[in-house]
Amino acid sequence: MRGSDGSEPIAYVFLLVEDFSMIAFASAIEPLRLANRGTGGEVYSWTLMSETGAPVRSSCGASVEVSEAICDVRRDTRIVVVSGLNAHKAATKPVLTWLRKQSRLGAPIGALCTGSLILAKAGLLDERRCTIHWENQAAFSEEFLDIELTNRLFEIDGDRFTCAGGIAATDMMLTLIARDVDPGIVSLVTDQIIHTPLRGEREEQRLSVPARIGVRHPKLVSIIQMMEQNLEEPISPSILAKHAQMSTRQLERLFRRYLDRSPKRYYMELRLQKARNLLLQTEMSVINVALASGFTSPSHFSKCYRAYFNRTPYRERGSPPVAVVQAHEEGGEVKAM
Repeated sequence: MRGSDGSEPIAYVFLLVEDFSMIAFASAIEPLRLANRGTGGEVYSWTLMSETGAPVRSSCGASVEVSEAICDVRRDTRIVVVSGLNAHKAATKPVLTWLRKQSRLGAPIGALCTGSLILAKAGLLDERRCTIHWENQAAFSEEFLDIELTNRLFEIDGDRFTCAGGIAATDMMLTLIARDVDPGIVSLVTDQIIHTPLRGEREEQRLSVPARIGVRHPKLVSIIQMMEQNLEEPISPSILAKHAQMSTRQLERLFRRYLDRSPKRYYMELRLQKARNLLLQTEMSVINVALASGFTSPSHFSKCYRAYFNRTPYRERGSPPVAVVQAHEEGGEVKAM
């Protein structure tokens, strides 16, 4: 067993970027510590890095000290990019260049939460399966059309490993530990962190529709699934009703009874939530965000967005030139530049 017989431990480098997810980071590093404890040796070692070597602030506000700035690592060192909010801002040229170089040198590279976005920008997920937190999936898919993105808790594809973040990081690390060491050690670790049963990489991230909405009506669930799969090109209430083998009036009553809103209103909220994620997580223009969310008119999009979130799409992202904001707020059309 590596590390317990005097051999070199399996080395990890955790690259922390600004606004990283603390829960994903802790969920990944603690299993390594407990694996060492369970084996009575140093099976794993780890180093914390940041782009400049300075402490890094997490999304919860706590800062973490690191050992050093990004630098070349041993060939078999596993690099893990730990991200969270504003991943597109953390994908700086020095970070992307460093990741590409370490990949060329042979380092296995993974990511937690939105770190997958940074790997994708570095070109390290081409022809690989990967996953990312469900809230970021729409934005990721819009930007990286040719990358195979799944909705699973984690993906291990050759020397690339990605997870959705949160405590899914624990499931991924335990799977890697089972491959490295012994499944028996994984049982010890899961008992220590009170995390049972271990979830496999084929499990989906989000709760099922019935669990999320608290309703198990089969026709309602089927309609909502259809809505969620067709946000860019919304389906009319009449077609939704036909799909569920009911009248539009019955469809209306169904949504009013269980969700206290009309089907049209519920569908609109799904589309606006997608729009907000795209605004916050991508650099897409507001007009393209509107189109990707099923709005053909920028002014209508702005009006609906402001009514729901109490701010315009432009102010969500940061104020653009005043003329552009006013044109949208007053219902005018703004052409893409």
